[in-house]
Amino acid sequence: MSDGPGSGADIVWEAGSPGLGAPAGTEWETVIGLEVHAELLTRTKLFSASLNSFGGEPNSHIDPVCLGLPGTLPVLNRHAVELAMRVGLALGAEVRPSIFARKNYYYPDMPKNYQISQYDRPINVGGSLELPSGKVVGIVRAHLEEDTGKSTHVGGAGRIDDAAWSLVDYNRAGVPLLEIVSHPDLRSAAEAREYVTELRATLLAVGASDGKMEEGSLRVDANVSVRPLGSAEFGTRCEVKNVNSLRSLGRALEYEARRQIELLSSGERVAQETRHWNEDTGRTSPLRSKEEATDYRYFPEPDLVPLVPDPAWIEQVRSELPLLPRQRRHRLAAATGRPPARLALVVERGQDELALEATEAGADPEAVLKHLEQNLADGTGRLTAAGLAGLITMEQSGELTSNQVKEVLAEMVTSGESPATVARRAGFEAVGAGELAGVVDRIIAEHPAEWQRLCAGDDRERKKMQGFFTGQVMRATKGQANGRDVAALLADRAGA
Repeated sequence: MSDGPGSGADIVWEAGSPGLGAPAGTEWETVIGLEVHAELLTRTKLFSASLNSFGGEPNSHIDPVCLGLPGTLPVLNRHAVELAMRVGLALGAEVRPSIFARKNYYYPDMPKNYQISQYDRPINVGGSLELPSGKVVGIVRAHLEEDTGKSTHVGGAGRIDDAAWSLVDYNRAGVPLLEIVSHPDLRSAAEAREYVTELRATLLAVGASDGKMEEGSLRVDANVSVRPLGSAEFGTRCEVKNVNSLRSLGRALEYEARRQIELLSSGERVAQETRHWNEDTGRTSPLRSKEEATDYRYFPEPDLVPLVPDPAWIEQVRSELPLLPRQRRHRLAAATGRPPARLALVVERGQDELALEATEAGADPEAVLKHLEQNLADGTGRLTAAGLAGLITMEQSGELTSNQVKEVLAEMVTSGESPATVARRAGFEAVGAGELAGVVDRIIAEHPAEWQRLCAGDDRERKKMQGFFTGQVMRATKGQANGRDVAALLADRAGA
């Protein structure tokens, strides 16, 4: 949602106040639960035929239903339901019969003065999300609701309490949202960022949302508390809103945890409240006291029948799910023998299919991953798995130096040609063993003082002189010598 109240009773945990008067040196643990709101990729809004599209002239994507005009009735968007089920099934949730409810509160960007949401009977219940690190975060629920409009407060600091006036754009009102609520299983800002990143990747994989935090189609509310390390009791939580990027999420969580620890360490209490994150000041500030479910006077939406997806429909949606990021990491781990956490970047870039095929073509898995991670950050272009495998063979056989490999790889991304073709056109022909030995001997003869320092020096001096001679050989061969072969020849000549 925008600036309006949050979901109240979504996170289920006991409130307490551990740590009052905690002794100096107490170690603290941060406890985090996240509510992620994802706008769904439907053509029209959740209950009306207005366009669901970011941007546009203010109040141009509206109709009587999303404006809450008298006499209008909501009609549920079937595609939104299917997208919600896709996400639920991807998270391992149980898709259940559900009921829409009216969540009553007043805010200028909500024209009906209530939001149609799901309360005690959501469509998706339970589930979990496995992070690249291996941590598993439990999911409480993932329920459907309509979005609100957007208020712009003009003047002052851009907040409603000091604004000269406010403008309201209802283009977003009625856009379908899926609110995904985690258990309070996260213990650091880094874990929270990892969770949102993985959840966003899952939403993109199933085609449910575009996940654009900069456009507001993915928004995060964070519930934060702290407790003494080792304590089983939860502390009093605060909800932090206005978090619109992963950077903001990390900063907001770290600040709020520090604030609560300082309060508790000094013998004060943490007030349960909703707080506003200010990116400019790097601080949270009180927004309002935290509401509970009773504050919203939930009751079943009288204009909508219960939502009961047919079991055959649910199974059809399940059968059409693509491979998820977690599954792709584990598949690549099985093929390469590397841990899933190591493979997160390759999967995130969509390079795992290429890695699999290159490995199956006989390429060394470590070399494949190294090139994907370090040399192909901008994409693989026209590079083929066979081409990458062939390049790695040439690299490991000494046909190409490391610098030559990078040049050839860059050309292969553009042209799609084989490594042999690119190397031949560039004149990258490996220096033969006999020729290289002659070059090494000549360089040694030309630098007798330096050679004596290499042979007689300590480890530091030997390493320095080894670098000197290797550089001289590389210059003499125009970079075509293999560094490992040069090192072996130098060691042989030095009697090492």
